Amino acid sequence: MRAFVAVVEEGAVSAAARRLHVSQQALSQTIAALERQLDLQLLVRSSAGVQPTDAGVALLAEARAVLARHDQAVATMARHAGADHRELRLGIPLELPTDLLTRPLAALAAAHPNTRVRPQHLSTAAQFAALYAGELDVGLVREHPIGPELDAYLVVSEPLGVLVTADLADALAGPDGIRLDALVGLDWVGYPRSGSPALYDEIVAILRSHGLEHRPTPPDGGAPMIGDVKLAAVAAGGAFTLAPPNWSQPIPDTLAWKPLVGHPIVRRTWAVWPSNSHRRDVGTFIAALGDSQLI
Repeated sequence: MRAFVAVVEEGAVSAAARRLHVSQQALSQTIAALERQLDLQLLVRSSAGVQPTDAGVALLAEARAVLARHDQAVATMARHAGADHRELRLGIPLELPTDLLTRPLAALAAAHPNTRVRPQHLSTAAQFAALYAGELDVGLVREHPIGPELDAYLVVSEPLGVLVTADLADALAGPDGIRLDALVGLDWVGYPRSGSPALYDEIVAILRSHGLEHRPTPPDGGAPMIGDVKLAAVAAGGAFTLAPPNWSQPIPDTLAWKPLVGHPIVRRTWAVWPSNSHRRDVGTFIAALGDSQLI
């Protein structure tokens, strides 16, 4: 509901995402899930922005009332929380497996009911900066940290496949998937290098070793592409994007996901936290992540 109110008030998903400090992709998925839950179209999207439907206008009033009551209740309870009340600031990248955090968050809530989790969608580079600045307690990043200041634990290892047009997938795919060198001549629709330099350089090196000429899409320094934009770029033809088999973004019929033969590209995600941290709630959360690891 808070996401919906922000989108209506800002008149654009991009502006609402900046206000809520989340990615556009995550915010779009939240709104889509709300519309599926209610079985109603709440927003009309156009090049001029976003406007609520009649149902959306009705929900806006209800949502504002619910949020005001919720915030009042939280403020009241905060006065009773005492010194044990804490906040766990958690950095989350785009395209994280949806079930990874279910058990860790449940374990944290059971063992430390006074700890509230404040998630933030941030790139790997932004998470490292926030961890070093003391602005994050735990980060989920796509690079292993260097140096003694941060500890790390590998929690996700995802062999990436490829998304291409359905026609191209039929032409290129064999029984085990698509060979990476069969994509020669196509552009990789990825993300700016500044978001995760080590992973970016690793992917580019693998692409070049298979004969693919790299032409950055989007250019470095730009914003990361949300899922819908990636799909649109691939659907236009002449391009591919990398994605795990359980990618949460709905894939249109005009596109197809195929594994890469031999799994040459693997995306890894580490849980990272300050090595001098002695917080028990952080320890509980990390231990539960270890039990939920997808490797």
